[in-house]
Amino acid sequence: MMKYNLSEPWLTLDKWQKKVLKTKGNIVMRSGRQVGKSAIISVKCGEFAMNHKDKTIMVIAKVERQSQLLFQKILRYIHVKNKDIIMGGVDRPTKTRIKLYNGSIIYCLPAGDTGYGIMGFTIDLLIADEAAFIPEEVWNSVIPTLAVTKGDIWLLSTPFIKEGYYYNCFNDPTFTSFHQSSEDCQRRDDDFLAHKKATISKAQYAQMYLGLFVDNLKRLYSDELIKKCCILKRKPKEYSRDFFLGVDCARMGENESTFEILDGTHKERIIQIENIITTKTLTTETERKILQLEKQYDFNKIGIDDGGLGVGIFDHLLENSITKRKIVALNNASRDKDKDKDTISLLKEDMYIHLLTLMEKGKIKLLNDDNVKESLRCILAEYPQDHKNKMLIWGKHSHITEGIIRACWLIKKKKLSIEQEAKELVCSGYFGMFFFGVGIIPASQLLF
Repeated sequence: MMKYNLSEPWLTLDKWQKKVLKTKGNIVMRSGRQVGKSAIISVKCGEFAMNHKDKTIMVIAKVERQSQLLFQKILRYIHVKNKDIIMGGVDRPTKTRIKLYNGSIIYCLPAGDTGYGIMGFTIDLLIADEAAFIPEEVWNSVIPTLAVTKGDIWLLSTPFIKEGYYYNCFNDPTFTSFHQSSEDCQRRDDDFLAHKKATISKAQYAQMYLGLFVDNLKRLYSDELIKKCCILKRKPKEYSRDFFLGVDCARMGENESTFEILDGTHKERIIQIENIITTKTLTTETERKILQLEKQYDFNKIGIDDGGLGVGIFDHLLENSITKRKIVALNNASRDKDKDKDTISLLKEDMYIHLLTLMEKGKIKLLNDDNVKESLRCILAEYPQDHKNKMLIWGKHSHITEGIIRACWLIKKKKLSIEQEAKELVCSGYFGMFFFGVGIIPASQLLF
């Protein structure tokens, strides 16, 4: 197996990467994970910036976190190759800009939902990381920034669904397309790929590791639904509320854990309070973070996946006197029996569908947070073509949604007193009508 220099990947380029480096004009790339697509684009961008005067380059992704990953690789490459070309002092590199002494500037911005913050630029080169996950409205805002310069577009991503600007670029003759499977990568880990192939669906493996567009996939949460629900701003914590915590621990090979805090005081009006992401943390640090949040919010229940790396955290919290009556195992592989039917369904899919129902019925409001929206947008429903197997639900950036669905499931299962149940009916505004003398009075008009 080929050795790979992680700190200086340009020293060990694959043949396909060398071809990308030499290609001129528009480029669209699709690949499996960890094949080196961002590595080669960072090299190509660095060379373009250093060898062309007075050029404006824009690096975008759906969220800031993603765009920063590629941006930092570009900065490192330029620093290693020619650090003296990088301006210093007040013009030194920032999180969003690299200025070079030859007059070229590299910007890094999140695209968000509309691309509004990018519309004022005139650019010579647009680079979009995880382009498949960028909303269509963004392209309508961003592409015109290249009109005057007739600049180039470089798109890189793992595939998503068979629609939209990114997908259409593969049939556009003005783009040179590249496809690279994880199985063809010279640095592949065969044991890792074999494990993934055995534990996830064929469609999921085809999309995430073979870099293929798959027919029987549809988004679970539409843009319209996300826009309708993700409207909240963060606000100070209120007291005497019923808080629930959903945790998704970083899996093997992934860097992020997420902590989703929801106010479930009223089951018909659920409110997301906070979305917290930690990166590259040990399980002991994740455990401490849960205890810290418990001290701050005094949760009704805490939901965690006790499979994989979460099992150690769950076991420790189960032994802790503070959390032992609050911690609940919500393992994606466990099953939940349907009381009305003689069937057993996967709990993971039940939790995802429950969130969908809450969103469609207007019973939950979520944070207007790009990371939350990105996670919801990437969730896919896989419909088996033989119609015999159950629908599967998954997504590349699912960790935030995984935390949200666990907190929502805990709220669904929470027990209420008779008085609380009555108040829930009133607060819902549409659960039944009450008779008083002559006529019918809507429950929403009653006050306790």
